[in-house]
Amino acid sequence: MADYEYLLVKHDGDTVRITMNRPERRNALSEPHLRELLRAFEEAGASDATGIVLGAEGKVFSAGHDFADVAARDLGGVRDLLQLCTRLMRTIESVPQVVVARVHALATAAGCQLVATCDLAVAAESAGFALPGGKGGWFCHTPAVPVARNVGRKRLMEMALTGDVVDATTAAEWGLVNYAVPDAELDARVDDLLARATRGSRFGKGVGKQTLYSQLDRPESDAYGIAVEVMASMSQSAGAKEGMAAFLEKRHPVWSD
Repeated sequence: MADYEYLLVKHDGDTVRITMNRPERRNALSEPHLRELLRAFEEAGASDATGIVLGAEGKVFSAGHDFADVAARDLGGVRDLLQLCTRLMRTIESVPQVVVARVHALATAAGCQLVATCDLAVAAESAGFALPGGKGGWFCHTPAVPVARNVGRKRLMEMALTGDVVDATTAAEWGLVNYAVPDAELDARVDDLLARATRGSRFGKGVGKQTLYSQLDRPESDAYGIAVEVMASMSQSAGAKEGMAAFLEKRHPVWSD
């Protein structure tokens, strides 16, 4: 992995741990920070890792876009910044690895967007989540895109219109995160979820993740059209054949990938 200014990136067995490390700026997402995150996810996605954990150092997970960066830009510059951020979010969804957000503290605006974009998320009970643009001058339009797909319309409206902080327990009840856990258990619960989510064929899991994103939010007939073709094709993969053979032969599977 390359050196980074705003991130700590570590290979830990089959896991790549990407940790935002700009605590003095509340891990605000300036253009250089976003570019480093994009590069880190692209490199992790091309690696032989099975899982990626996104975390942060400091008192805040991420405060969202860096207003010092945004305020210095004209319309075209802000559009470019948001397109870069969107590219990062789409990359997190497209990498074949399972991506888990490890949320130890407050995640707001584009920081909340990061959490909502990850495949899975575990939050410490002291964490919180907010789309604060609704009580300010710059509404959280792009962060609302993945948040809506996690929590539904009415809860999105509450978050986006009020800007209030949602506590971790409520976030878990709403579906923004998978679990809210005692702070002292955060790392263990992240690792446990990742271990369970990365079992089985690496290739099959990667295709499965990408197919789920392809069919989500489509009409049911379109979703079935995608799922049938991919599932039929994947029945011929080495992982599928080994999984079925192991079941029929009443033995543990041996994955080649």
